[in-house]
Amino acid sequence: MAQASARHILVDSEAKCNELKAEIEGGRDFAEVAREHSSCPSGKQGGELGTFGPGQMVPEFDKAVFEGEVGKVQGPVKTQFGYHLLEVTERS
Repeated sequence: MAQASARHILVDSEAKCNELKAEIEGGRDFAEVAREHSSCPSGKQGGELGTFGPGQMVPEFDKAVFEGEVGKVQGPVKTQFGYHLLEVTERS
């Protein structure tokens, strides 16, 4: 079964998500931005979600993790929780 490790940043607006994505693409550290801005408890760990398999996350997030490019910041991804930036750190 496929497995992935990822980290994410959860915010309440698409505009904020895009602003943070631009900061990261401009050179800011993903984990630092997550600690400062993510409303998810994982933000304290730099957005780290650990390792998980398909179907363990909400469908929109799952699709981005298992179909998107590893190592590239993806998003905004809208879910019932808000807007996510995510980075797949590993997939097998």
